Amino acid sequence: MSTHDPKMAALVYVAAFAPEEGETIGALSGKFPGSTLGETLSQVALSDGSIDYIQPAKFHQQFAADISEAEAAIGATTQHPLNDRALNGKSGAPNWKTVPSWFVFPDADYNIPVAAHRFMAERAGARATVEIVGASHALPASRPAAVAEVIRTAIEAVVG
Repeated sequence: MSTHDPKMAALVYVAAFAPEEGETIGALSGKFPGSTLGETLSQVALSDGSIDYIQPAKFHQQFAADISEAEAAIGATTQHPLNDRALNGKSGAPNWKTVPSWFVFPDADYNIPVAAHRFMAERAGARATVEIVGASHALPASRPAAVAEVIRTAIEAVVG
């Protein structure tokens, strides 16, 4: 069953997973070499009963190497980027099968290997794929103008 909203005109994947139905992001992150995510994992119980896996001391290098240490420290304490439910939950029907998509991703992503980003963009039939050289997984924080440009392009393509 798809969760497609008929008002959704475009998808922009920003340093993001685009799984096929039944896939997990854990499987996708390990499908191609290059992820160092496993080296940052440890189990920390969260108040909602889920398990968070990222060691806060390793957050900066793993997720946000191209932003300041101070900015990364805020992210390490305010965001829970990966928990057991997100890592192992199977995806539902993907909207990229019926909605045009654009992909923007970093070439220095230590979580999602660049080959995985390329694979998902190709599989989704992306209208455009923009690879940002030297950027980390924290692409919206480190390269907001580049992300905004891809979003603008997607809007213009579907709105006219």
